[in-house]
Amino acid sequence: MESEKFRCPWAQGDEYVAYHDQEWGVPVHDDRLLFEFLILEGAQAGLSWITILKKRAAYRRLFDEFDPAVVAGYDEAKFESLMSDAGIVRNRLKIQSAIGNAAAFLEVQQEFGSFDRFIWDFVGGHPLQNRRQSLADVPASTPESDAMSKSLKKRGFRFVGTTICYAFMQAVGMVNDHLVTCYRHRQLHPK
Repeated sequence: MESEKFRCPWAQGDEYVAYHDQEWGVPVHDDRLLFEFLILEGAQAGLSWITILKKRAAYRRLFDEFDPAVVAGYDEAKFESLMSDAGIVRNRLKIQSAIGNAAAFLEVQQEFGSFDRFIWDFVGGHPLQNRRQSLADVPASTPESDAMSKSLKKRGFRFVGTTICYAFMQAVGMVNDHLVTCYRHRQLHPK
């Protein structure tokens, strides 16, 4: 029965359960989806992830389904329309960073052939399989997220501190931080 599955303790409520069960920790190699998570993790800074999950549909609509080529071309009028839409987090710096990050994202794609190839190199191309026993065992950052943050900042990205980078790594499956007692840990750990 679905309700009897043991999940990571943070997965409470319908939105969190769906996100936990279907997305969190699943390896992502699609550049558009990687861009989406990068922008959403930056938008989440200082807020709860549930706030972002509830606004995700609006983000997708307002940010042209997170097409980095389109977002990089946003002008002042588009910026002002984003600032006035309550469907997203209306933080001037976060919205400006999303637009700037789109341009930086395109430069990484140009240099490496894909953002996927660049970003997954921080974990050697394969998810790091952690064996966390409790939420207290999950760090806010790691040497890998430190290196990712430093590299992204050097390339002009903003809202990519090491804690944001580690949350991004967890979300896109670069690390498996499902607790060992969670049913998803086994599903996402190759035999």
